[in-house]
Amino acid sequence: MRGWRNAVQETAASKPLFLTIYATVILGTVVSSFYVFSAIYSPTASPTRSISSSWLLAPPLSQNGVSLSSNISQPSQHRSNKLRPIWEAPSRTSKMPRLKSFRLTKELVAQRAKDNVIIVTFGNFAFMDFILTWVKHLTDLGVSNLLVGAMDTKLLKALYWKGIPVFDMGSHISTDDVGWGSPIFHKMGRQKVLLINAILPSGFELLMCDTDMVWLKNPLPYLARYPDADILTSSDQVVPTVVDDRLADWKQVGAAYNIGIFHWRPTPPAKKLAKEWIDMLLADDRIWDQNGFNELVRRQTGPAFDDESGIFYSYDGNLKLGILPESLFCSGHTYFVQALHQQFRLQPYALHTTFQYAGTEGKRHRLREAMVFFDPPEYYDAPGNFVPAVMNHAGGFLSFRPSISKSLLLDGEHNLESHFSLINYQMRQIRSALAIASVLNRTLVRIL
Repeated sequence: MRGWRNAVQETAASKPLFLTIYATVILGTVVSSFYVFSAIYSPTASPTRSISSSWLLAPPLSQNGVSLSSNISQPSQHRSNKLRPIWEAPSRTSKMPRLKSFRLTKELVAQRAKDNVIIVTFGNFAFMDFILTWVKHLTDLGVSNLLVGAMDTKLLKALYWKGIPVFDMGSHISTDDVGWGSPIFHKMGRQKVLLINAILPSGFELLMCDTDMVWLKNPLPYLARYPDADILTSSDQVVPTVVDDRLADWKQVGAAYNIGIFHWRPTPPAKKLAKEWIDMLLADDRIWDQNGFNELVRRQTGPAFDDESGIFYSYDGNLKLGILPESLFCSGHTYFVQALHQQFRLQPYALHTTFQYAGTEGKRHRLREAMVFFDPPEYYDAPGNFVPAVMNHAGGFLSFRPSISKSLLLDGEHNLESHFSLINYQMRQIRSALAIASVLNRTLVRIL
């Protein structure tokens, strides 16, 4: 140090320009040393930090492609600006891209978004058939601004080879059906809230969906009718509050707001709610994500935003919330049991398989019963022998919808003879259908 001081004094006496250079070098050395020592001796994050916490601490999606997880990478240099059509599978002679190329980035969302809206669902391999059904309905409706989050590598690879736009959530959870209410189920719910917190700061509108729902009609024009709403959410309401396509009457909705279908706009009140919601869930792993959402938004209910839209103030008094009508964005009860859309002669936008028995299998059955589940052709036309005694499915299926003559129902006197005439009319139809099924070696399925 004494030598440095002498050098500085000599330089000051001779050449002022070198004095400035020496001072800059010395100052830079001191600052750099301080930075190195502070980095070495400062406390570091625990390596056992949970996945969810590391997601939260990671920055939101950035212009440079920062992903959701803490071990993030830059966007893949091989990502093409030209999007391959959904369902157009990559060439089987090509190699599977590296896992890091599937990180969720702002670049990826921007490529898939349309009119600044992105539609997202996520799940594990156990729900792949639900996810394919979800994608199939949207693409059949001409909607392609969608992304699917894969919670395990098996699902990610399977969706990639089917041509589905997929990203890696870095969750690494089980590929099995985790079951409603299980610890992994609650972890999956937290991943949803982390996704919302990651996407909203990047300025995109987000339509977040559960995988156990299907789209029956393009919802985007309907959601665009309410540009003032920060959030539009579905609900578990079973008593109808409106009989047309208006938003539900929020004053009459007493059931829980259902987060299986909800639309977020990147407004300050929405981002504030999303941040407080994830903080609540990460602080207490016993809180169900939907209960946490309801607890927050119901802190304040009202007043109405205006006299016509059906939007109202909630949460902190600044968030503008709208509740999607129960007859158009249907729960399992309002669609399958009550059939509100049929009563009101409406065409529903969505069907969410809530209020169902028998878990995931029950949901599949309900969707197949409604003929909205996407099964491969071999499911209905598989080779094999028909065994009437056990009604197995090996020989394929033949659907049959019976009809009843109005004259038999309404004309003449209702007595024992007319009763048996009505029964025999239906029995002859069933006999004919069974005969055709037997000849074709198929299982007869009666459609109500």
